[in-house]
Formats: sequence, structure tokens, C-alpha cells
Amino acid sequence: MKAGSTIVVLSGESGCGKTTLCAQVAALARARGLAVAGVLTPPRLAAGRKVGLDVADLRTGQRRPLAEAVAATDGPAWGTKILRRATPCDLLVVDELGPLELLRGQGWTVGLDLLRAGRYRLALVVVRPELLARLPELLDRVQPLSLTMTEVNRDAVFEQITALLGGDG
Repeated sequence: MKAGSTIVVLSGESGCGKTTLCAQVAALARARGLAVAGVLTPPRLAAGRKVGLDVADLRTGQRRPLAEAVAATDGPAWGTKILRRATPCDLLVVDELGPLELLRGQGWTVGLDLLRAGRYRLALVVVRPELLARLPELLDRVQPLSLTMTEVNRDAVFEQITALLGGDG
């Protein structure tokens, strides 16, 4: 990892707002004039029910289906393309590295390559709690700053992350 780059791993139970927090950090960074890149995976809802996930390109704002409850999509491949061209940047967001990447070596493994290369000032990566121990092994033993988010500490976690961006939060 390049000197001067910081990796923040954001973890927490499903539904606690990790993707929303990543989107808010990205919006603040963009408002501060920083280069923001990477992927978000917001849920897609129908009649109040989660019916799939989208992948959103933080550089362009484009959005495509990532996962559907009933059909296959090109979202995983598109997300890989987004990540391949994400760096260099000030803020890199990878929402999320999950079992595919961390246990099976599939999916958005390019995200792991980007984290190791360090061509960003701050990387914000979402990882499920049960997979946290696996990440440092895949980052050549780099120990990222790990933050566990809950609905209660959400604002404090946001402040911690935005302080790492520099300037006013």
C-alpha cells in the first residue's frame, strides 16, 4: 500500500445504513472538490420490499441492476469495469467486498487489487462482520482502520470517516 493512503473498513449488521453512510461520505467529499470513485450497492425496493440490488458508479452517477431476486444481470461485470478505472482518486468506495471476493476469489477481486495499490487518499470499504478477519490477509497483512456501525453510532462513525478526508465535517 502506498504511503499516505488510508483504508477504512465499515462493518455492521444488515440494514444499519452502511450504504447510505458511504453515499453521504461520497457526497461530502465531492462537495469538498475531491475526486470520488468506486461503487455503491443500494437496494432496489418495490412495495416496501427489497427486490434486488443496484450498482452505482460514484464517478458518473450511472446505475444498473447488480442482483435481482428473479433474474441474472450484467451488474457484476459492469461493477468490475467501474472499479478498474476508479483510481487514482481521493476517495475510493467499495460497497461491498463479501464472500465472493474474500472467500472464493471471485466477484470484485479487482477491489482488493486497488486497495493494495494505494492509488487513493482514503478508501472506504464495506465488509460483513463475519468476514473482517479475512481482509488483512488479502491486503498483504495491512491492518485497516475497522469501524463497526450501528443505528446508534452512525453519526459518530460518519464524523470519524469525514475527519480522515480533512477539512470541516
